[in-house]
Amino acid sequence: MSQSDPRPWRELYRAGLDESAVARRSSLVEAWRERVTAAPDRVAIAYFDTELSAGEVDEMSDALATALQVRGVAPGDRVGIHLQNIPQYALAMLALWKIGAAAVVLNPMYFGRELRLPVADSGAVGIIATDRDVPAIRDAVSDTDVAWVVSTSERDLQTRNDPRAFGDEQPAEPSADGDLVDLIRQFEGRAPEQVTVTPDDLALLTYTSGTTGPPKGAMNSHGNVVAVARSFADFVDMAPGDVVLAIAPLFHITGAVINATLALIGDAALVFAGRFRPEVVLDAFREHGVTFTIGSITAYNALMRLDDAGPEHFAAVKTLYSGGAPIPPSTVERFAERFGHYIHNGYGMTETTSGVIAVPPGLRAPVDAASGTLSIGVPLPGIDAEVVDADDAPVAPGEQGELVLSGPQIVAGYWRNEAATESTMPGGRLHTGDVAVMDAAGWVYLVDRLKDQINASGYKVWPREVEDALYEHDAVFEAAVVGLPDEYRGEKVVAFVSLKAGRTATEDELIAFAADRLAAYKRPAEIHLVPELPKTQTGKIRRRELRDAHAPDQP
Repeated sequence: MSQSDPRPWRELYRAGLDESAVARRSSLVEAWRERVTAAPDRVAIAYFDTELSAGEVDEMSDALATALQVRGVAPGDRVGIHLQNIPQYALAMLALWKIGAAAVVLNPMYFGRELRLPVADSGAVGIIATDRDVPAIRDAVSDTDVAWVVSTSERDLQTRNDPRAFGDEQPAEPSADGDLVDLIRQFEGRAPEQVTVTPDDLALLTYTSGTTGPPKGAMNSHGNVVAVARSFADFVDMAPGDVVLAIAPLFHITGAVINATLALIGDAALVFAGRFRPEVVLDAFREHGVTFTIGSITAYNALMRLDDAGPEHFAAVKTLYSGGAPIPPSTVERFAERFGHYIHNGYGMTETTSGVIAVPPGLRAPVDAASGTLSIGVPLPGIDAEVVDADDAPVAPGEQGELVLSGPQIVAGYWRNEAATESTMPGGRLHTGDVAVMDAAGWVYLVDRLKDQINASGYKVWPREVEDALYEHDAVFEAAVVGLPDEYRGEKVVAFVSLKAGRTATEDELIAFAADRLAAYKRPAEIHLVPELPKTQTGKIRRRELRDAHAPDQP
């Protein structure tokens, strides 16, 4: 970028965008109270046939906050949330924030070792979970700091009982430590003892696994979350009374911030529909008059596969966004042709507290002529973005380098991991590990990854974790895992395996073996048995060579 114009992307912002909003530091508690005071009767949460006003949500989260305080949760404590997208998730986050505690967002598909690692590392004092999962959770977190597990039912806070969403499962027994909705009733009308909450206090602890060693907890502060929620809301021109559909899972930073928090502190209705089911989500668009959402491209692909889906379902939509996994330009065009809405690209990381680069509403992302890559957008207000070389010096527009970000959206570091913090965020500048190109206008294109991370349906998968699971099979000699392009998932997990001399195993057998040890989205979609894996002279497996050799030919 030229010295005279360090932020050329500002020319692409919509007219009237308030770039100063992101600099207004406040806690989430203050931001929520502003919303409740401004419009206490406006709908804040909708769930099938139930609507809760901001005032009602405030009273319910007050009651839950009081119950947690009575249970001993203190400022600075961490509490895990192990839920799908249901209203109780939002109520739990608000309750924890009100008493100065932080939410540890836990993937509800995680059990056993996958769940224990973040719970133990965070020092969570308790967990809020779905009732049917409580026994498995107790087994996973035994001998950690978890003193209680409060349960809730996905059937609570609605009466429609849509069989597509809830099936015919028999209700599970509540946890012996208490039921969330019962606690709200028990403490109805009570408010928690006030505590001081600052923008620098921890709001969310979100775990991002490394290629080696234990997972790292990104410390998303109140100030980080407010900065992203406000900047993204202003960027897309959110207005009071807008309706946000929670498609992205709230256990993912995108769902927690750009769906949930953006709506909660932005005077919008937050619509829940449970775990993503295309037919249920499609109906929610029309029933609730959804105006905005962000989800993975996999979700939009699933909606396109529904024969009954049509433009009428998206009649109220103002803007749609996607993030987390690469978007093929052809998919965006097909969606726009069928439904009349363009899917805007977005980019963020756990360490950026979600989306910090996005395509401005009303604009179409350009495609990089050299690679055919769709631009991820331009930096949002408050974010300083630059592309640098190996010596950390800015490169010229159009040249490749590492994408480096700084601003109020960037976390201060990783939980109790100074070495990883200093390595990834020296001087507060986040080295993303993504190879990018920025053109003269400020459009950013991701070219490749410095790291080997795989984005499958918006979820992060690290090759080492899948490889470790495969290595547990006694016939496996060596394993290498890569991500290959997939039109539906963005990327799919593909493994290459060589077997020990004299041992046998089929590809299907190994896939089933891995399926017993990994969350669904981490499981290899394909396993290829090979005589040996390509290696460097020092014996390191060449993942890139495998990826390049098996990637589909570019058109």
